[in-house]
Amino acid sequence: MTIITKPAGDVVADSLKPDDFDELDTILDDLRSRFDETPQWEFCEGVMAALVCCRRVISPTEYFSVLLDLEDDSETPLFVDEAQFKRFFDLWMRRWNEVAAALSSDVESLEDERAYQPEVMDMRGAIAALSEEERADMDDTPIPSFGQIWAIGFMYAVESWPEEWAPPRDKEAAKVLDAALECIVAVTEDDTDPPVVAAFDEDGPPTISEQRLNHFADAMWAVYDLRELWRHIGPRVETVHADVKPGRNDPCSCGSGKKYKKCCGA
Repeated sequence: MTIITKPAGDVVADSLKPDDFDELDTILDDLRSRFDETPQWEFCEGVMAALVCCRRVISPTEYFSVLLDLEDDSETPLFVDEAQFKRFFDLWMRRWNEVAAALSSDVESLEDERAYQPEVMDMRGAIAALSEEERADMDDTPIPSFGQIWAIGFMYAVESWPEEWAPPRDKEAAKVLDAALECIVAVTEDDTDPPVVAAFDEDGPPTISEQRLNHFADAMWAVYDLRELWRHIGPRVETVHADVKPGRNDPCSCGSGKKYKKCCGA
């Protein structure tokens, strides 16, 4: 598949709607019918947030190969056709622009409509809303906690490009990096505390603990910290190692057998 780029455009007007996220889920479900390892959208959302924050600008060609496991030698194409891929990429880039704009906004509260709000599911709440018969038909697969898949996706991107997330030399900046990643790692863990609130339905059964809500909020601010940290530090600069010249009386490195001063050093 050919990956193209497109301008950001009007991010607010072009933001994804619920139907757009449903379409993304449908495409990913179709991909998953051929490739079991195709991730859920919430995982993709976490990967995207990390890529937006990343120290280096990583091209779609590079990160899609990691996210969707695109193999050039695969006999089975991942996408059904070019049209399906272009639609997925269009929706992806619209969401990318939306996330980048949110993380570039100067917000003081996560309640600000400009703040980054990841597309996450309250799976425990959704299952709790099912009938007893529907819940009985489900297997014993562990139910992810609120925000857990998003955080796992974020850390997957960090682990996939470790050189871009290596601690900076500045000790204070390194502390900021470590603290921010710790906040996100906390959300990768299960929420085992007593549930006190429902994520999206005030009248629904409580499915999320107060500690999880606090950890999730901390993770959102951590994403802002990471975005600002790498923007301030800038891309990594490769260290250039100068070749060590031999001493004047040392054997010449060209292999002539002569002393350096009487050969290449003359």
